Amino acid sequence: MTETALDIALSLQSALGKIVSLSPVAVNATREDKSGHVSSSAPLAVVTPTTIEEVQALMRFASEHSIPVVTRGAGTGLAGGAIAGGGEIVLSTMKLNTIVEISTVDELAVVGPGVINGDLNDALRPLGYWFAPDPASRAISSIGGNIATNAGGLLCAKYGVTREAVIGLSVVLADGRLITTGHRTVKGVTGLDLTALMVGSEGTLGVIVEATVRLRPLPQGTVSTIGAFFPTAEAAARAASVISASGTRPALMELLDPQAMGTISRWLGVPVRDEAFLLVQTDGLGAHDEASAALTTIRTLGGEAELTLDEAHSEELLALRRSFHPAMAANGTVLIEDVCVPRSALPAMFSAIDDIAARFDVTIATVAHAGDGNLHPNFVFDGDEIPEKVWDAAHEMFLTALRLGGTLTGEHGVGILKKRWIEQELGTVQLELQKDIKKVFDPLGILNPGKVF
Repeated sequence: MTETALDIALSLQSALGKIVSLSPVAVNATREDKSGHVSSSAPLAVVTPTTIEEVQALMRFASEHSIPVVTRGAGTGLAGGAIAGGGEIVLSTMKLNTIVEISTVDELAVVGPGVINGDLNDALRPLGYWFAPDPASRAISSIGGNIATNAGGLLCAKYGVTREAVIGLSVVLADGRLITTGHRTVKGVTGLDLTALMVGSEGTLGVIVEATVRLRPLPQGTVSTIGAFFPTAEAAARAASVISASGTRPALMELLDPQAMGTISRWLGVPVRDEAFLLVQTDGLGAHDEASAALTTIRTLGGEAELTLDEAHSEELLALRRSFHPAMAANGTVLIEDVCVPRSALPAMFSAIDDIAARFDVTIATVAHAGDGNLHPNFVFDGDEIPEKVWDAAHEMFLTALRLGGTLTGEHGVGILKKRWIEQELGTVQLELQKDIKKVFDPLGILNPGKVF
């Protein structure tokens, strides 16, 4: 840390007091997230506010001194969106973790950004309600981080992504001013929808300090689960596409390719068929009828499947899906990717991934939220540095997703990982327009600089 940087850090500590940490352990912990990327140097300090007023004071200090601020939640991101480096201040939201209000009458909750997704649902379950967005990291990821990346998850094909569950926000702007967006009503179209704009903005437009989120009644009825094997991922994807097109809306429809299933089998130490696996689960009233229709489709299209109403057996099938990420991590260093294509293009995308893996001689195991066309190809390699051929293969994969009418990221965000490709999706005019919007909210460019744009 240079003398000038130290002076700034000490001045910050003097201004804001004990919420400022200069501890090497604290600051170095913010140099990375779950993406595997690590910044080249440590930030100035970590500030952990406990009140909205403290967030405002920090942003006024940062604006006055033109110091970049990186807002960070639980650090579970997969695109490098909350990694901090030299000359930056980290604003941790993890002590803004109060569940302010739960209203079952209006089916909403007001929460701080540091509230853990799973903790909110633990509080809601006895009341017969739940918060639907369910990223795989829900047990450890924060609501603020879910909002910043517009997180999805296994259930979003039926229940929606985070944007659809957020109806209002309190946001501290770059200069410390506080705004409240959205509403508590079912309807509301006054002015531009700044709530939707903030969701998925990855900390580049403001600091989310409170969120009003939509709740849902817990699904009623019996849960039905199907486990199906297909010779290829392309065949399984075709079945998933047909199920979606039929009007059936499974709560969960996950697809693991043969490479993934082979790795899971070795990691678990149990025999698992080295074929593509399609997991379908229906819930709510009419769940069994929907599952029966899906089962017929699967068998008609060549899948070997079983349907169960037994909760323990369902958990055994779900355990295969939950084993994916730990099995990959045990097999080498993993680059977890995130592309999304129209559901009708899912078979073509799986076929393309197989071709790309062969052409570039890289190992790719893929899991997909087949209900919404969101694929997570996992590149597995040895060592800490991502080989150039992996980046070359990823480049081809991103372009293929765009050619198929898809997007670079379904739920992880752009962060630093996908900046180089963003113009190819948005186009020059839209990218410049988005940069102009950022300048309106952040004229000094101090909010999460170097990310997304």
